[in-house]
Amino acid sequence: MEDLVNTDLWLGKRVLLTGHTGFKGAWLAMWLTQMGAKVTGLALPAEEKSLFRQARVEELVTHIEGDIRDMDMVEKVVQQVQPQVVFHLAAQPIVRESYRTPVETFATNVQGTAHVLDACRRVDCVEAIVCVTSDKCYENREWVWPYRESDPMGGHDPYSASKGAAEIIIASYRQSYFGGQAKLASVRAGNVIGGGDWAADRLIPDIVRAIEAGEEVEIRAPSAVRPWQHVLEALGGYITIASRLIENCDWAATAWNFGPAESDAKPVRWIVERLISEWGSGRYRIANTEQLHEAKLLRLDCSKASAELGWSPSWSLGTALEFIVDWHKRTQEGEDARLVSMGHLDSYRASRTQPHLKVM
Repeated sequence: MEDLVNTDLWLGKRVLLTGHTGFKGAWLAMWLTQMGAKVTGLALPAEEKSLFRQARVEELVTHIEGDIRDMDMVEKVVQQVQPQVVFHLAAQPIVRESYRTPVETFATNVQGTAHVLDACRRVDCVEAIVCVTSDKCYENREWVWPYRESDPMGGHDPYSASKGAAEIIIASYRQSYFGGQAKLASVRAGNVIGGGDWAADRLIPDIVRAIEAGEEVEIRAPSAVRPWQHVLEALGGYITIASRLIENCDWAATAWNFGPAESDAKPVRWIVERLISEWGSGRYRIANTEQLHEAKLLRLDCSKASAELGWSPSWSLGTALEFIVDWHKRTQEGEDARLVSMGHLDSYRASRTQPHLKVM
C-alpha cells in the first residue's frame, strides 16, 4: 500500500509470522519478503495442496514447524528469533470444523494466542504485534447494521466464540503488559478470498475444485451475506497497522476492522453465479440437507480505518473475482504460482496510487 506504508520500514526487519503455511499467511510472507523483511514462519506443516507449496514460500522464509498449543515451543522460537514485529495468524479457521473439534479449536485459537503473547512479553526486542482474529468475533445479532470495533464480542458456534474470546485475551494482554516499546493491535477482516486458497468447507475453493473437476458444486446457504474481500485488501490493512505501531503510534494499538465497501457485502448465490460466469463454465445446486448454524448476515463498519488511517478498499468484489480466476487458470496451465502471485501483488500495490479499479 504505497500510499499508507513506508516500505523502507520493513527492510531488514525481523518478523515472526505464525500460520505462514496457511492461505493468508503465505500471501503475507510473500508481501513481507518482497519489502525486504527477514521473515521466520511458525506453523503446522502445510497441506499437500496449498499456496505455501505451490509458490514455494519455504524458499523465502526461515521455516519452523510447530504447534502454538505447545507453550514451551512457542517461547523457545520467540527467544531464538528475537522478532521486532509479530504477525499472529495461526488458527483453526473453519466454522464447520469447529463443530467437529471444539476443544481443539479453543485450544488453538484462544490458548494458542495467549502462548504467543506471553512469549512476546518476555523479550525486549518486540516493537509491534498484530493479532488476526475474525469478523465473526462479534456477537452477531443478524441485523442489517455493520459491526463496529466497540461492539460486544460473542459467538454462536465454537469458531466464532473462540475468536471473540481471543479478542478478550488480546485486550487483557494489551492493557496488562504492552504499551511501552512493544505495542499490540488486533485486526478483524471479512471473508477473504484469493488465488491459492484450497481449504475445505470454504465457498471459493469449493467452487474452484468443482469447476476444475467438471462437477456440480453444492451450496449450503445461498442467501447468506458476507463481507467478501480479496486477501490483499485485508493484508494491506494488517501491514498498515504494523507500520503505525513500528512508528510508535500509541493510538494504533487497538482493534481494527478491515472490510469491503458496503456494496460488496453480497449473498453466496451472487458469488457463485459471478465466479462461474467469469470462469466461463460450472454449475451448482442448493443443498437440501439440514445445515449446522452459521451466521446469515454479517457486515463490518470500517469507518474507523477510513477516518484514522486513510484506508479504504481498492479492489471491488468483481475485480477480486477476476484476479482469482486469472490466478487459477494461469497456474492450471503451468505458470509459476509464485510469479503469478507476485504479479497480483504488484497490481494491487499499484492500485493504491491510482484511481480505484471498479467492476460492476
